[in-house]
Parts: sequence; C-alpha cells; structure tokens
Amino acid sequence: MRFFITGTAGFIGFHLARRLLEQGHDVAGFDGMTAYYSLKLKEARNAALAQFPRFSGTTGMLEDKALLSETVGAFRPDVIIHLAAQAGVRYSLENPKAYLDSNLVGSWNVLEIAREISVGHLMLASTSSVYGANPEVPFRETDKADEPLTFYAATKKATELMAHSYAHLHKIPTTAFRFFTVYGPWGRPDMALFKFVKAMIEEREIEVYGEGKMSRDFTYIDDLVDSIIDLSAVIPSEANRVETVDTLSHQAPFRVVNIGGGQPVGLLDFVETIEKIMGKPAKKKMLPMQKGDVPRTFASPDLLVALTGRKPEIGLEQGVRAFVEWFLEHRDQID
Repeated sequence: MRFFITGTAGFIGFHLARRLLEQGHDVAGFDGMTAYYSLKLKEARNAALAQFPRFSGTTGMLEDKALLSETVGAFRPDVIIHLAAQAGVRYSLENPKAYLDSNLVGSWNVLEIAREISVGHLMLASTSSVYGANPEVPFRETDKADEPLTFYAATKKATELMAHSYAHLHKIPTTAFRFFTVYGPWGRPDMALFKFVKAMIEEREIEVYGEGKMSRDFTYIDDLVDSIIDLSAVIPSEANRVETVDTLSHQAPFRVVNIGGGQPVGLLDFVETIEKIMGKPAKKKMLPMQKGDVPRTFASPDLLVALTGRKPEIGLEQGVRAFVEWFLEHRDQID
C-alpha cells in the first residue's frame, strides 16, 4: 500500500515509516525539520529512512498548503497518517502560537487535502492529554474530554472535532488515536526517559515533578507502531462497530481509539527501573507539580483490543533497557 506520513523525522513518524518500509509498502514523508529539539537527531532519522528505495521525503511546513497539496497529489496515497505537530505540554505555556500554527492550521490543511483526494483512510494522532485531570480511571474514549489543562491538549481535541466534521461532510473514513506516554529508542530529548538517562550519565540531578507522586501509562514505541498499523486496516464503518465501548460516530465514519496498555507506573517506580538498568542511583531533585501537568494517565485498551485483537504489552524494564542501549550507542547523533 501507499502511506503518506507527516512527521517522519519525528520519533513516532520515523519508527512507523521504517516499519512500513520493512514490510514492503511505499512511504512518502513530510516534515518541517523544526528546531524544537536537535536537528542532528532528526537528520539521523531521515538518513536511516533514506536507505529504503520505497521512501521519498519532503521538507516543508504543514502551514504550506500548496507544497503539502502538491506532494500528496503526486504520491496519491491509500492512507494518510498525520503525526506531525508541535509537541510538548510544557512548551505550550511558552509558545502557544507554534501550536496554533502547526496543530490547528496545519491539521486543517491535512483535512482539506484528504478531502481533495478522497483518501481511503485518514489517521490522526491525538493525545491522552485531552482527558485532562479526569477523575475516573481507566480513561475511556467515551469519557468526557472537554476540560483540557494545556493549550497543547486543546489543539489536539480541536483537531479531533475538526476531523469529525470533515468525516461527516465529505465521507472521509477517519481514525483518531490517543497516545499515552510513548518512549523508546530514537525518542525525543524533551521526554523524561531521555532527560533522566542523559543527566545520570553526566552525573547531574534529575528533576522529579509532583514530588514523584504522579503516574503514567507508558507505551513502548514498537507496541504503538503495531497498533497504528493494525488500526490502518480497520476503516471506520458500521460493519465493524463494537457494542458498548465503541466511539464510532452515528453521523460519520469517524472513530477515536486509545493506544495504551492500561498499566500505569508511578514516577518513582519509573526512576527506580532506570536506576536498576543503569546500575547507579539517580540524584533526585524533587519539585512540585508543574502548571498543566496531570496527576496520572491510565488508558482503557478495551476498544483497541476489540478492533485489533491486541494491546501494548512490552514491559517497562524491557523498553527502558532498549532505550539505554540505543542511547549509549548513538550519543554522537544526539548531542
């Protein structure tokens, strides 16, 4: 099949594109190569994808509708997977306009292009952040998610809503998936695992927010990629409606799905796992909750299992070990 993926120089987009290429699919990537974090790391990911003859990459911003439309039109994909976004919860407090431009204007451009080419399946990345400080656990896709705590979360929920309207108006089959704290090799330098491992190697303190009382439902990158590829074959329609837990709209071929294993880990247990694998204690600087942080995330995987037959299963120790091994091997491509 032919997959057009936005954000292929990013952490998740890179892994997804590489897996699809290994499976023999054609992949066209589109990435803005923004300097939110190390361009050296993004260039290394691009270089790895460029080794595949079935990959073609374009550098451009989502806001450049003309270039985006030209690139998609020339490739004629079967599936569009929209992963590119301005990421990061805390950075949205510093530079909200970057989220407005990329996550709203850019996502609208993707919707317009999906309409123009009548794509067979549009897939959109959302986030567990849309649940805010939801008091009910586990977080179910049918829960109310109208109280975002950050502008980042608000832009992601807005993207879901815009996509639903396009799915209804233009009959675009659309799946929006909500990620839960994705980690693994080639990860983002602003994520906790990357920051903690780097600081420990350099004998610096790690900053533990919320006095370590927070918990997160961690998802290893390989599990996430498996779930996205599985869902790409489940095109939303009444034919695959799941009773009781489904979010399939009654007005549109549109569905929202959590991608998470439903096994939250306390932040101090997370640090302890890193310490065990690194073979050394971390110097901890305990800090209060940061503005916009949520105390916990906890995915219900019931809908994902009903649709695909499986859920993320790779354990934290196995995943952290894989990241540490990658980090030590690729430090020259990171710093």
